[in-house]
Amino acid sequence: MKLARAIHFDESDMNVFHSPARTGEWCISGGFEFSNWGPGDLEGKPRQAFANGWLGLDTFGRVTFVAVTQIEPAEIERAKQNLAEHFVQFYGAPSAEAAMGVAQAEIDHMSELCDDHDPNTLLTVARELTDTGVREAFRVITPQEAELEALAVHGSLDD
Repeated sequence: MKLARAIHFDESDMNVFHSPARTGEWCISGGFEFSNWGPGDLEGKPRQAFANGWLGLDTFGRVTFVAVTQIEPAEIERAKQNLAEHFVQFYGAPSAEAAMGVAQAEIDHMSELCDDHDPNTLLTVARELTDTGVREAFRVITPQEAELEALAVHGSLDD
């Protein structure tokens, strides 16, 4: 099974998100956070999280880029448990057990997004607020193959 991990190319996420995700943590879209938002909510750092932030499943912070990779069954269970507990703490679910099905559905959705992509493929998310709710679009950035000539040094040290 594949899922995606938070990846940072620079420090920008530390500045644009109120709570940035940690590099390497498992992520999902997390669009559910914005289901009751309106235009008045789209200001400052919350707007950035809405516009293009993936949700980390350890810190529940946001990140701009995620990279597809394999996930082990034990890691899936831990991510699902973390998300279910998050639903209890922040969204009023009656118990982690009651929230497990929704947590599993969110992880399954992310896994489906990742399944057709090679490891290290980057994904971004873009959201917009519409009359019918939040619309998400996903962009895929495939890993570039480096040619040997781009990496090799030709010649000898004697020259």
